[in-house]
Amino acid sequence: MTKTYNAEEIKLLEGLEAVRKRPAMYIGSTDVAGLHHLIYELVDNSIDEALAGYCQKISVTIHVDDSVTVEDDGRGIPVDIHTQTGLPAVELVLTKLHAGGKFDNSAYKVSGGLHGVGVSVVNALTEYMEVEIRRDGKVYTQRYERGHKATELTITGKTRRTGTLIHCKPDPEIFEQTSFNFDIITRRLRELAFLNSGIQILVEDERNGGKKREFLYEGGIVSFVEYLGKNKSPLHKDPIYISGKRENVEMEVAMQYNNGYTEQVYTFANNINTHEGGSHLVGFKAAVTRTINSYINAKNVLKGKKVTISGDDIREGMIAVISVKIPDPQFEGQTKTKLGNSEVKGLVESLINEHLSSFLEENPSIANTIVHKIVDAARAREAARKARELTRRKGLLESSMLPGKLADCQEKDARFSEIFIVEGDSAGGSAKQGRDRRNQAILPLKGKILNIEKARFDKMLASEEIKTLIAALGTGIGPDEFNLEKLRYHRIIIMTDADVDGSHIRTLLLTFFFRQMSSLVEKGHLFIAQPPLYRISRGKSSEYLSTDKELNDFIIKNNTKDMVVTIKNSGREIKGPTLVQTLLKLVSYKYFMDRLIKKGYTPRFIKLLMKHGITTREHLRDEKKVKSFTKRLVEAGLQIKEFSFDEESNVNKLIIADERGKRIFPLDARLVKSIEYETLVQLNEALKQLENPPFLLQSKNDLLELETKEKLLLKVLEIGKTGISIQRYKGLGEMNPDQLWETTMNPESRKLLQVRIEDDVEADEIFTVLMGDQITPRRNFIEENALLVSNLDV
Repeated sequence: MTKTYNAEEIKLLEGLEAVRKRPAMYIGSTDVAGLHHLIYELVDNSIDEALAGYCQKISVTIHVDDSVTVEDDGRGIPVDIHTQTGLPAVELVLTKLHAGGKFDNSAYKVSGGLHGVGVSVVNALTEYMEVEIRRDGKVYTQRYERGHKATELTITGKTRRTGTLIHCKPDPEIFEQTSFNFDIITRRLRELAFLNSGIQILVEDERNGGKKREFLYEGGIVSFVEYLGKNKSPLHKDPIYISGKRENVEMEVAMQYNNGYTEQVYTFANNINTHEGGSHLVGFKAAVTRTINSYINAKNVLKGKKVTISGDDIREGMIAVISVKIPDPQFEGQTKTKLGNSEVKGLVESLINEHLSSFLEENPSIANTIVHKIVDAARAREAARKARELTRRKGLLESSMLPGKLADCQEKDARFSEIFIVEGDSAGGSAKQGRDRRNQAILPLKGKILNIEKARFDKMLASEEIKTLIAALGTGIGPDEFNLEKLRYHRIIIMTDADVDGSHIRTLLLTFFFRQMSSLVEKGHLFIAQPPLYRISRGKSSEYLSTDKELNDFIIKNNTKDMVVTIKNSGREIKGPTLVQTLLKLVSYKYFMDRLIKKGYTPRFIKLLMKHGITTREHLRDEKKVKSFTKRLVEAGLQIKEFSFDEESNVNKLIIADERGKRIFPLDARLVKSIEYETLVQLNEALKQLENPPFLLQSKNDLLELETKEKLLLKVLEIGKTGISIQRYKGLGEMNPDQLWETTMNPESRKLLQVRIEDDVEADEIFTVLMGDQITPRRNFIEENALLVSNLDV
């Protein structure tokens, strides 16, 4: 373990100038993958601290404006002056490329990161970055904007803790989109928690309902395998665990068999998920195949029967995690998805050969169970091969013999063709009449297709609907025959009703594609049609809307022309475009107020806070102002539980209870700095004209008096619905062919949801729970999520 971590540990190679000009050279791309690398790089710094033995907890928070905060309890980035440059070490780390403690082995032994480019690249590619360091009893803060120093490093408080907090926002000038995906981040952080046992990692998404996850696993990759198999039926209780170190390469393997038919093997090098495998995976597969085949032959399991055991048979129903740590990893490609160190293959192979052979010999009952599962898999594969040959002879899987129910399109170039998979002949009939025959094909499926989660390959091929689907797509099926280049349509669109049956059919289809044609999903060919939720009609004109927010916006923009709002005390009128803008701001105001209510605050307290001008950290530093505000709170019936000075944030802090003492919440730097409160303050200023209720709402037929702006908004939306017909759709069958074309099939106006696998671990878990043979996990899932369902059509 390193004894010191200070400015002299930081090695300097070059400046930041090139990063903004050619960001893809440093983070792989400027699309979604590159965007998420910003968070990975920040978290990797914290993981490095943990590997060095100085960090136990890492938290990641995505804020409502898509900025992100990463905080750890490590030693804190050094702040002392670097002798070579005369700069504080933190400034060096944040502004000079390749400045960090990773380039020799004095500070960190094994590290991931994007070829060590470090946090300076994140600084260069963000709109702003604020860093807060707790070190040596002090709190240091500094701000950067697009890689340039905006403020000097300043001591802003005292502390007994240590660690680093970085808050930054991706730069829209660099990235194609700047919205983080919670599932992608969760997957990476879960992996890191498994690969680095004992580190607590928390992730929170403050957008859309405030999702939270916490990861802490003491068992390392054994826990990972147990997690992956928790809803499956294992063939042996404990995973097989093998570890060793050879030629400075640390290797760990955990594996477990279950009674399913899916192979799940995850590989990592230096904590990085090597999605495309590499030398460690090649070594693992070769060793497992050789070792188990040797055991089968030595024990004469086949007893002279002609059964050929393949590697696929041996890995059917296997869950495995392989993790290697290498001092000098060679990755193929900038984004590190394939390990290229050729020497690792032999090292992994020899380790597995030695230890797996011993395990099988020492645990004959487990070995016997595994081997019989493998022999069954080989026999089933042979049966599937014969079934496939039989169906091929009959032409049932060949695209040259297209199924009769398929209404094909005229376009032969797959890039410009799409197929709609619809349920039943009635929806199929409307779709066939409404489609563009030039490039849109329709495939109606009769009833619910086979649940392939519970079926072996040969049984799947016996299903008529599955055979029809395979033939229509043209790709073939199975590891030996599936060929994505033969795909006849580059857009496969699942179009089902919004009711329970439609959802079930959609889930069965998704299970089929995820388990049998996952590369089709990974390449972005699978979509779900998004029919509108509402049809709004007024006279002869109609419009289609997909969400409740769109409905409210439509009402405000189109049905408030005859409304006038008068502030009763002043007589001031608001109408026309000004009223529309005011009401839209009121919708946003309600949204951000609701966000703070979910965090435990009361609307009354937040309104008092804004009314009395407590809106920044500087206001909280003003003791006289805060004391004056406490009097106003007490007068309003709230209770002050605690008044203290927060040395870290250098502000006064209150703990407050509501009138009944049931809700307790803090007034601190975190609240006034939150995106929700800052935005609410801006909206409150923009809505200043609504500060003095009551309000008079004049519509065509009524004059109403309303006590609050919240009640005003609700009444406007209620009155705005009069005079228009609002139809809520439950199924595609409710639409005629023209409506179906206009809303769901026309490329100019439709909405499609692209199916992506952002988190394959969680996707596997959901398909196993919902479609597998274990009843208890499914019941638990339904009980836990029942209250989250809205707009259920039965």
